[in-house]
Amino acid sequence: MRTPMNADPLATVRNLGILAHVDAGKTTVTERILYATGTTHKRGEVHDGTTVTDFDPQERDRGITIFAAAVSCVWEGHRVNLIDTPGHVDFADEVERSLRVLDGAVAVFDAVAGVEPQSESVWRQADRHGVPRIAFVNKMDRAGADLDAAVASIRERLHPAPLAVQLPIGAEDAFTGVVDLLRMRALTWNGDGEAAGEAPVPEELRAEAHRRRRLLEEAVAELHPGALEEFCDTGSLGTGTLVSALRDLTLGGDAVVVLCGSAYRNRGVEPLLDAVLAYLPSPLDVPPVRATDGDGRERERAADPAAPLAALAFKVNATATGRLTYLRLYAGTMEKGDTVWDATARRTERIGRILRVQADRHAPVDRAVAGDIVAVVGLKSARAGSTLCAPDAPLVLEPPGVAEPVVSVAVEALRGTDTGRLASVLGRLAEEDPSLVVRTDPETGQTVLSGMGELHLEVAVEKIRREHGLGVNVGRPRVSHRETVGRGVSGFVFRHVKQDGGAGQFAHVVLDVEPLDTPEAGFAFRSVVTGGRVPQEYVRAVEAGCRDALAEGPLGGHPVTGLRVTLTDGSTHVKDSSDTAFRTAGRSGLRDALRACAMVLLEPVVEVTVTVPEDAVGGVLGDLAARRGRVTGSVTRAGATVVTATVPLAELFGYATRLRSRTQGRGTFTTRPAGHAPAPAAAPAR
Repeated sequence: MRTPMNADPLATVRNLGILAHVDAGKTTVTERILYATGTTHKRGEVHDGTTVTDFDPQERDRGITIFAAAVSCVWEGHRVNLIDTPGHVDFADEVERSLRVLDGAVAVFDAVAGVEPQSESVWRQADRHGVPRIAFVNKMDRAGADLDAAVASIRERLHPAPLAVQLPIGAEDAFTGVVDLLRMRALTWNGDGEAAGEAPVPEELRAEAHRRRRLLEEAVAELHPGALEEFCDTGSLGTGTLVSALRDLTLGGDAVVVLCGSAYRNRGVEPLLDAVLAYLPSPLDVPPVRATDGDGRERERAADPAAPLAALAFKVNATATGRLTYLRLYAGTMEKGDTVWDATARRTERIGRILRVQADRHAPVDRAVAGDIVAVVGLKSARAGSTLCAPDAPLVLEPPGVAEPVVSVAVEALRGTDTGRLASVLGRLAEEDPSLVVRTDPETGQTVLSGMGELHLEVAVEKIRREHGLGVNVGRPRVSHRETVGRGVSGFVFRHVKQDGGAGQFAHVVLDVEPLDTPEAGFAFRSVVTGGRVPQEYVRAVEAGCRDALAEGPLGGHPVTGLRVTLTDGSTHVKDSSDTAFRTAGRSGLRDALRACAMVLLEPVVEVTVTVPEDAVGGVLGDLAARRGRVTGSVTRAGATVVTATVPLAELFGYATRLRSRTQGRGTFTTRPAGHAPAPAAAPAR
């Protein structure tokens, strides 16, 4: 697996994330990778609170990953930059920001549960970013572990072609190793997780291994033209052809290589690292990054250390020793003391120090080059999503998307003298985590903190108390409603006329308002005005005004979504018409039109997956029904029943405690956003 000495150094870099459903074993996989590469000399354990990447006190207390943590290690002459991402849906925005800067990913699946709801969500996130993946089926030592069932669930629910390149040796407690189907060898580990070395395929597995190798060759030949040619000529595929074809299929997103093991018992980690080097891309294998230059033209910047600098900030962390900004360098070279241009804030910044990141520990380096993921000290204005570039070659990289918050709580300092300090701390939290939004309620004057879920806000409030020593009162959580059009209006006429001395304002518009197919479709605008009755520049102003009007709907001041506005007619005044007048007409006209429409209040809903013992199913179903839940499926496996239901988010506050009491602590549940649905006329407030 070593790279030739004269190869491009960037070919020996891998930037990857570990993705999975909560509790599938992402953090344990990361810890075992650090141990196998010699980066750590003791295996960190989640249950002992000794992991490298889950270093935050809350992560150790709760036993889950909350914040994406970057680590770096070396395997077979390659530098592997790893980001361990959260698995809980409340922290999906951390995953989104990480995926924006990664070249590849390892998706971890539970060998018993297969594809779980959040596995599917992070897989779709990776699809949107075009990130190539390989799959690692973890926990092969657990009762009920089944590699074939896990592979089948990948095929059915995620829809790539899963290509298993290993066959487990032993099952459940007797799982001791794997058969490498590419090189037809057995890899085993002893009771301490130390590799016992290569050996011939055991006699009892030989026939099955040859059968699976044949199936693998046939599946690859179907998907890869070069492999098909060799298969037709010789009737089989050589190991070199298989490896090359699997790499091409992985990079193209046409297939996913599947490996298996038990990270907790340290079995299967070394082959996983070999697969990372063999199949996942280096910075040279991904397309050049796209950006916009100062003139608004699209540019491409290849991964070249000699090119002008282009780097994206994807995470900001305020520590006791200063502000750390995590960067992915796409092009160019950055050295300690350099002056760079923050194209987002439009100001120059100076690089104080450059750090190679090991979760909460850092090693200073003098320079970073294209392909590196590092942290820098000294930046004052950079935020997550900021572009840093060479001052003489400015450009703006596309920032990661930020999800809209769905849950809000009111927060206030226990002591009036701490109000100013609380505002400062909340501002810093929102700076570190863009999915947290802080605002002041204009009606009540309360400070409102909004986030992605109950746990997200709970973690933020706990951080205020622990790290900043501030006592805070927290109000009842509230959800963010939306409004949409149930029945529209046609030919709504609005005239904006203003004459108060000097130049006046005149704009006349005729609007049609209609609902879109789904509320999630957002807003659409079009003009069918003919004969130049409304010039094109004024049409754009009308659209901008309509977008302004969407901020507050007529039912309760909630944002409006799921509608199409059509400008059908209008007129202008030779002197008094202007962009400002038509923007005002668009804004006021749509507001009045919405009052004439039949509006519908929407509430956020989530898909809930509840896993409970069979004897508790009845009580759980009754409780979901009382929470206005609609059950969509129920499956029994391994003595437990998995119920899926769609439930209004507002009804789920406090559900964790209720579920524990109904199931004597044996029930678990996960959620993922499922959009918005009409709220009942008199939904009970919670």
